[in-house]
Amino acid sequence: MKIFQMPDSLANKIAAGEVVERPASVVKELVENSIDANSTWVKVEVEEAGLQQIKIVDNGDGMTEDDCERSFLRHATSKIKNENDLFHVQTLGFRGEALASIAAVSRLTLKTSTGDEAGTLMELEGGKVKAKTKSDARQGTEIVVEDLFFNTPARLKYMKTIHTELGHITDVLNRMALSHPMVRFEVYHNGKQLFKSSGRGDLLQIIAQVYGMNIAKKMVPVEYETLDFSIKGYIAKPEVTRASRNYISTIINGRFIKSIALNKAIQNGYHTLLPIGRSPIVVLSIEMDPILVDVNVHPSKLEVRFSKEKELFEAVETTIRNAFRKETLIPSGAETKAPSRPKEQSEQAAIEFYQTEPKKNPVFHTSINDGFQTHEDKQMEEDAFVSAQNAVLESNYSNQALVEDPEPVNQASANIPDEKEQVDSVNRIPVMYPIGQHHGTYILAQNENGLYIIDQHAAQERIKYEFFRDKIGEVPNEVQELLLPITFDFSKQEALMIEQYLEQLQKIGLFFEAFGEQTFVIRSHPQWFPKGFEEEVIREIVEQVIMEGKVDLYKLREDAAILMSCKRSIKANHYLNHDDMFRLLEDLRKSTDPFTCPHGRPIIIHFSEYEMEKLFKRVM
Repeated sequence: MKIFQMPDSLANKIAAGEVVERPASVVKELVENSIDANSTWVKVEVEEAGLQQIKIVDNGDGMTEDDCERSFLRHATSKIKNENDLFHVQTLGFRGEALASIAAVSRLTLKTSTGDEAGTLMELEGGKVKAKTKSDARQGTEIVVEDLFFNTPARLKYMKTIHTELGHITDVLNRMALSHPMVRFEVYHNGKQLFKSSGRGDLLQIIAQVYGMNIAKKMVPVEYETLDFSIKGYIAKPEVTRASRNYISTIINGRFIKSIALNKAIQNGYHTLLPIGRSPIVVLSIEMDPILVDVNVHPSKLEVRFSKEKELFEAVETTIRNAFRKETLIPSGAETKAPSRPKEQSEQAAIEFYQTEPKKNPVFHTSINDGFQTHEDKQMEEDAFVSAQNAVLESNYSNQALVEDPEPVNQASANIPDEKEQVDSVNRIPVMYPIGQHHGTYILAQNENGLYIIDQHAAQERIKYEFFRDKIGEVPNEVQELLLPITFDFSKQEALMIEQYLEQLQKIGLFFEAFGEQTFVIRSHPQWFPKGFEEEVIREIVEQVIMEGKVDLYKLREDAAILMSCKRSIKANHYLNHDDMFRLLEDLRKSTDPFTCPHGRPIIIHFSEYEMEKLFKRVM
């Protein structure tokens, strides 16, 4: 096989394939160039979702005639001069391939001027210059991209519908507006305005224009600063969730990025406040020294690497957790669910929103699918649990199947507040006076603020979860011998992974003894394992080792606390007397996070007096 050098035309098309994936990629690269050119206004016009035409106009610095010609050469850039600059990137673009790649697969017209002299007009087709003339001297740049992929018809086959491609374009521009609130954006499709931002630098106003005002009213501001990071932005209250993580916008030094690990840190910040499988709406802007982040990882520049990854993730978790510790997160039962994105939002309406007070929170739609458990069964389980642990936990169960107020004991845990926070948490929800039960499942309570409906199972789950979480943290890594060993049969892959991580497993008190090629025996387990669920916890540990290659002891104890709290809480159709209900509500008020159960389901729904009167048409 002979080796030969590819012609420039072929090499350019291959390079274009890395940068220009679809029309949205063109919009992203060109708008980034406009922002890097110090533009304060960017207008984007697309026709047929960009496949027919993409037009970008800005008021940036513009280019001279010589720079205009050089800008279409491969690897031509004004932002990187030497190798050291790669580790101090402070611009959105730096690779120097955007214009060359876009021009290679389209018919492109560029008109630009610095404003000091006559401008330059260039026309290219398939990457080749067809004409170059003088133009007017308006400062800024105008780029028109037509017939995208005209010379690469195979690429056109992979384009989706007009609506899909337009969705990708609007998503890119929404992220740009959120990343750069000081830039005024105008977006049009087939002559119709889709989006317009004010460019006043107000991020909350941009959120209102992107996601709608009902969402913006439920955003909580966050701000946190360390020696390495400055974090600012808005996070949605836990009642506002989505099925996709696509509503999480993380911005590093003005660059929107995608990071699975950073998204996980955000989810961890919402710890037990989100229902399983749901994601929040978040806009976080993080500023850091450019040397701490490597943006030269992926052609689309969406992925980055951090040199202080652990510290950043801890800062993000702390930022979100602390913000919610100051909020009352009781949703209102009178509001209907707002659409995730309105069809049209005017700039004036967004300004009016910014000048008004937020309304009450929207309703949760939840269902309880828990099993049933009698008072006697639950008490027997708890007594057996305490006995099996040899009084290590020394827990304070009541005779009424309700947990007494536990005091936090493990102050080192990231999720356990200090004494001041524990006292302040009582004031996060008001005193509620029970007036009855609905179907033995929901407690009805009232005060001067209106009517409250409390899910009794979810409420006790929260109380017991925080109790077990603290107490399990106290239990040392001592092991408890089993009367009868537990036998496990694993697949070949699982068995190999167990053998590989035997030392780590032994450190947490799990000693896997080979009992055949793919069979292992456990004769003891850590003392903190919940009684009756040993096999379930051990299998979870094995799955964690296989998936993550490590044992996260904190997460395991956390999961054990959630498991015990769920199994040992009062269920639906369990009738309580008035004193039991009142004590349950008081214990809930003393919880650190009294608004959701450990699985993220809401505990309390509130109806104000006004909302009740409105429902019954006493007020119109």
